[in-house]
Amino acid sequence: MYTLNMLRIACEISLTRPSYQDMASKFFEHFLHIASAMNNLGRQNISLWDEVDQFYYDVLHMPDNNARLLKIRSMVGLIPLFAVEILDEALLSKLPDFKRRVEWVLTNRPDLASLVSRWHEPGKGETHLLSLLRGHRMKMILKRMFDETEFLSDYGIRALSKYHEKTPYQFELNSEIFQVRYVAAESEMSMFGGNSNWRGPIWFPLNFPLVDSLLKFYQYYGDDFEVEYPTNSGQVMSLKEAAMRVTERIINIFRRDENGQIAAFGQDKKMQNDPNFEGLYLFYEYFNGDNGMGLGASHQTGWTGLIADLIEYWYKYQSESVALPAGK
Repeated sequence: MYTLNMLRIACEISLTRPSYQDMASKFFEHFLHIASAMNNLGRQNISLWDEVDQFYYDVLHMPDNNARLLKIRSMVGLIPLFAVEILDEALLSKLPDFKRRVEWVLTNRPDLASLVSRWHEPGKGETHLLSLLRGHRMKMILKRMFDETEFLSDYGIRALSKYHEKTPYQFELNSEIFQVRYVAAESEMSMFGGNSNWRGPIWFPLNFPLVDSLLKFYQYYGDDFEVEYPTNSGQVMSLKEAAMRVTERIINIFRRDENGQIAAFGQDKKMQNDPNFEGLYLFYEYFNGDNGMGLGASHQTGWTGLIADLIEYWYKYQSESVALPAGK
């Protein structure tokens, strides 16, 4: 994600300062080498992608230089979605040196070219896709992400799959057993200070890039690429519509429900009912993965303030399409 962001910035600067095309080329190659490393870790050349589970996992490097997959269904497995960028032909035509270098690398390094999803297949509007994910892997990840028994909450995407609520992940090292279990709110353990934003809650710094990435994929695929949302519901839709459905769930953290209650405020009667606090919102650090209640620090306007962008996304989508049914 970082290298593609830097690549995009370098491309934009190159429009007025052509020498920055070299910088764009550098970050393009960095992206390819990172993608390659994800498939060849440790002396066993282990991959972060598990073919059996069809999901990305963390890899633990052991003191003996062996590597081992930690099969925890966490946001770690969704983050590869973030590494996506769309470049259109109009932009590339203005950056001949960068385009020439990209074509050279993809022609002369087929081992790296195979890691780039569909560069030579123009998508919607003559666009080119740079992504870690090809269609199959993306569908497998989204299948879990849109599953309400796993990552999909009524209030966004959980950081840890609800699957681990009844099936905790256990790891044994030096005769000691470590365990990861889904907890909807704060951690039940004091380890790492008890902070729980990776234990199951909904976290804006990760939910927003997920929505943004889905919209980028839609920019390339258009309506031709469809997914089931929610998983096992039988409802099929475009990536854009699925992204907006997730967006609506996140917005529901701050909306009044049918009982007049705001999920973010939980049982706080003053914030829920006192007319003096009407319309005043707290931007909590993260949110309960099951009921949307605000947790942690209550002044995280830096990232939870992204709700404003999501509302804007939703408003624009509603204004340009047939309104979706309210709720889910």
